[in-house]
This record gives sequence, C-alpha cells and structure tokens, in this order.
Amino acid sequence: MARYSKAFKESSAQKMMPPNAQSIAQISRDTGVSAQTLYHWKNQYKREGKVVPADPSNPENWSAQDKLAVVIESASLNEQTLSEYCRLKGLYVEQIERWKALALVGYETPGRLTTNERQELKQAKRQKRQIEKELRRKEKALAETAALLVLSKKCNAIWEDEEED
Repeated sequence: MARYSKAFKESSAQKMMPPNAQSIAQISRDTGVSAQTLYHWKNQYKREGKVVPADPSNPENWSAQDKLAVVIESASLNEQTLSEYCRLKGLYVEQIERWKALALVGYETPGRLTTNERQELKQAKRQKRQIEKELRRKEKALAETAALLVLSKKCNAIWEDEEED
C-alpha cells in the first residue's frame, strides 16, 4: 500500500476545491492515485470541517452541510479576509450572507405563533374533532344497518323454511 505525504494529500485536496474544482477522475489520471483513495481523502477533509463540495461548479447546489461549513468558517473573518476567502472558494460574499440568513431562520423557535396562526390552528383542531365525531356516528350507523340486513336475511331464511314444511 502506497504512503503519500501530507503535502501531497493537501495539494490533491486543493485540486478538488474551488476555484480549480477538477473532477476526481481527472485528478486520478494526473496524479496516478486511485479514485477511491481520492474519495477517501475528500471525505476525511469533510469530517475535519474543511469545505470540499460535492459539486464545485455551482455553489448553490452544494449540500446544506457544506454551506453551513462555509458560514461557520467565514463568520469570524473581516471584510477584506472574507473577500479573499470568497475568491479562493469561488463564492460571492452575498451568497455567504444569504446562507447565513437561511441558517438563522432555521434556528428560530417554532413555538411562537402569531394570533392569526393560533386561531387557525384552533379552528383546524375544532374541525378535526367535528369530522371525527361525524365519522364515528356514521360508522355506528353502518354497523347497525349491516346488523339489520343480516337479521332480515336470517328472518327470511327461517320463514322460508317454515313455509316449506
């Protein structure tokens, strides 16, 4: 099994990242390292928290995990460093700001409902109870009708037997 230096691994991983963003097959052909090993390195870098997107060509198609990793990495950067970071990753500052806003919206507490939403929820619950009550009533009526039908068939069968005698 071949051993590769850390610098070689990092340079190969850099080739997978934007703005270069070469495919793993291309890197495999260029370096002679198997694609499976490159995928392993890519996953290893992802676990370490480094951003190695699955689709480097279009950042909007990145997974939510990759986008969040970019937001976290760039959170403490000043404007100049952030611009440099964006150039390195092939991103726009506006994209990172939008991803950050979306992440924050996801963390808002869902327990706080507006008055309108509360009223709509109460109305929906009331309507659900009413429908369930009506369904139970109809099921009872159907069961009663089925019982009467069976009973009438039995009565007819008994009376027919008596008439034959």
